[in-house]
Amino acid sequence: MSHPQEDGALSAVTAAHVHRIAQDGVYASPTALNPAAANLAEALVATLNGSARTALLPPDLQQLTERVRQRATIGFPRITSALDGVRLSAHTIKLHTTEPRPVVIVPAGWTPLGWALFEYAHLQLALRGYHVLAYTPRGIGTTVALPGGGYVDGPFTSEGTIDVAGPADWADGSSVIDYAERYFEPSTVAFLGESYGSGISQLVAAHDPAGRVGAVVALSTWGNLASSLYQNDTRHLAAVKALVGFTGGPVERKFDAATQQILADFDNGHHLDEVAAWGTERAPAAYVGSTNARGVPTFFSNTWHETLFPANQVIEHFDRLTVPKRLNLWIGDHAAPEGAGLTAPFSGPNVPVEEAFAWLDHHVLGADNGVPDWSAVSTQIMFTYGTRPDPETGKDVITEPAVRETKPSWADVTVSTERWYLTAAAPGGRDGGLGPEPESGWQREFAAGQLTEAVAVDAPITTGQAEWKGNPKTYPTGKFDRRHLAAWTSAPLESARRIRGVPELSLTVRSSAGSATLVALLFDLAPDDTARIITHEPLSLLDLTADQDRDVSWRLQAAGYDVAADHRLMLVITGKDPLYSDAGVDGSTTTITSGGGDPAHLVLPLG
Repeated sequence: MSHPQEDGALSAVTAAHVHRIAQDGVYASPTALNPAAANLAEALVATLNGSARTALLPPDLQQLTERVRQRATIGFPRITSALDGVRLSAHTIKLHTTEPRPVVIVPAGWTPLGWALFEYAHLQLALRGYHVLAYTPRGIGTTVALPGGGYVDGPFTSEGTIDVAGPADWADGSSVIDYAERYFEPSTVAFLGESYGSGISQLVAAHDPAGRVGAVVALSTWGNLASSLYQNDTRHLAAVKALVGFTGGPVERKFDAATQQILADFDNGHHLDEVAAWGTERAPAAYVGSTNARGVPTFFSNTWHETLFPANQVIEHFDRLTVPKRLNLWIGDHAAPEGAGLTAPFSGPNVPVEEAFAWLDHHVLGADNGVPDWSAVSTQIMFTYGTRPDPETGKDVITEPAVRETKPSWADVTVSTERWYLTAAAPGGRDGGLGPEPESGWQREFAAGQLTEAVAVDAPITTGQAEWKGNPKTYPTGKFDRRHLAAWTSAPLESARRIRGVPELSLTVRSSAGSATLVALLFDLAPDDTARIITHEPLSLLDLTADQDRDVSWRLQAAGYDVAADHRLMLVITGKDPLYSDAGVDGSTTTITSGGGDPAHLVLPLG
């Protein structure tokens, strides 16, 4: 095999490196890995394959590699796809046993480091009694353009071009299972994936011709790729930009001509029906009938503030599954809960990963570990953790875990609903109100086309990583530029509100142009006028008649949030957010009003 970086290019891993991964997560930015996480992964691989010329690991991780090497044979094969001969970079851990054991197949996430990033998890799975086969999906991994022309691939990079979890990836998954059955002679086949690998895991389980996948763990996953990236006539531009920038190589090398055209059409807003069809083909939700018929136990993990694969589409897919299933919803954004736990050890257990492993242990190993008694849904309530300031970093650290609630189904998460009506501003006030009684005849105007301080996140992934670690973004609402947004605020709450489920917003909109984007953001407003975001969702209207009213309704993203007594609810509508495409016309005026037949209102789900 091609070796990873020579150990001279790797830093020796210290306890400080491991702590940094635990604190900062896997990502340094939406398009860059945390260097400490990448260095640890490559150091583990270099130690396992013998290319490390000096000790690279601290004693506990060195001991981990030695324990696995004593129990298993380590391999680094290339697996040939039966579809077209593409060779996939892979890694095997074959236990020393004559007893048939299950194999866990781990397709890599969408990362330049391919399968190597989660080497720590592969070793942990082996110690739990699984054969392990990790592989990099076609086209994923570092590819460098050479000055004189051509390209060179990194050691964990697979041949071919990225199919974005399409039919070629399903076929490759079956070829990997073929290899696993020959090499391991396993008792059962399971798939575990994070992010890109999680979608591929679900799709292989639904499409493998022989139905050989016995269980799936899908972390930071999607149910419908189409609605993840294009919903309410709004393109999720920042998410796709981050994905394209994180492939590990030039677009012209990583994608074939057809996929490049899809990406260009998405970026430019052209042929969006074709783009949606392309995404739907890659949606596990489109094949829920197959998954149900095959009875594949499926474990989901997602986050409330997910910016790549928003929670609603995962929840809708989960709801339609009739197989043994579990949905964990966590504080934060993409890969924040489980990414670091798959990459590095912690001082204590990483609960998101431990629960995923326990699910496998029961459904694959047959462990009597209480999993059958789990409720189908577990929700972590936003920002209910206890924290204290860390004088060294200036950030808060979590001292008490956030509250988690369990329910037998998603339908049980919401117990009742409460309607809040949008109203006119009080005398002398600059914002409208939220109150218990309907009110019409008012209007709020703002100029479209300008960003404000009211945005969903500062940056995809990393804002949510900070939430997960105890540092949710605080919004200074006094800086919200009312020239470019409209706001409605309730009176201080007499009693706390337990928001549980999917809020829905209805109002009347008018624009001086023929199109407009509305980004609704719901905030928890503290007595000092600082806020934290509860949820949000955009809506684009592409076929307005200028200066004519249009009644609209749309669902915001699901939330699990406790608003304290004496706090206020604040609803903000802007015309632009850096996460999304913008159908507004610069300089046009957007007017929000309340129709007499259906007064403008926000429906809050309560638990």
